[in-house]
Amino acid sequence: MSAANKVKNIIPLLDRVLVQRIKPQEKTASGIFIPEKAQEASNQAVVLAVGKGALNKEGNHIPLQVATGDKVILPPFGGSAIKVQGEEYFLFRDSEIVAKVEEN
Repeated sequence: MSAANKVKNIIPLLDRVLVQRIKPQEKTASGIFIPEKAQEASNQAVVLAVGKGALNKEGNHIPLQVATGDKVILPPFGGSAIKVQGEEYFLFRDSEIVAKVEEN
């Protein structure tokens, strides 16, 4: 079951973004396994769902800068961790996301 199917019933509110961190590399190019403690925590994630955006003074939604499927760079700390079926996901505000990674 894909990550999107596991969390399809979680709908972020306002300017929140649901992401899943990209798993760190578990082995080197030559096939040597890297112990968990030596693996670097990934600061990249994939956006799984987005809210409608924060409200301005007129009550209109301000569009988010990221969309479902985007690859983003997260800050080293922050976000609200949630677990669904043993998998860990995070909710961040749109303004907390550091950058969007453009694929060529």
